[in-house]
Amino acid sequence: MEVKVRIDGVDHKAQAELLQGTLWVHANGRTFTMDAGSGRKSRKKSGAGGSSDTVIAPMPGKVTKILVQAGTQVTAGQAVLVMEAMKMEYTLKCDIAGEIETISCAVGEQVALGKALVKIKPASVE
Repeated sequence: MEVKVRIDGVDHKAQAELLQGTLWVHANGRTFTMDAGSGRKSRKKSGAGGSSDTVIAPMPGKVTKILVQAGTQVTAGQAVLVMEAMKMEYTLKCDIAGEIETISCAVGEQVALGKALVKIKPASVE
């Protein structure tokens, strides 16, 4: 279902799904979960694991598009792949600038929560 959420004081449209007592909310390339029974945040996952050099699967799903190749230069916030989960499509973005080092998935592949999908070699800071 589509919902409106407020993140850091800014309203965003998001996708939400309740699965086995956990509320999953996906907005702006980030996925948040909350225990629906207690209302407490149970974990927070992002498309790139915070400021990580690895883009991880924020939930179990199927990879539908890979938007980059090994060797591609990327900027922070750039979309790197698209996956489908809970009948919704999610665009995963990198958190850091750099070069795509490895892609550990293929289009059509079912991936598990937390699987490393794309590894980025950080851009050198001069």
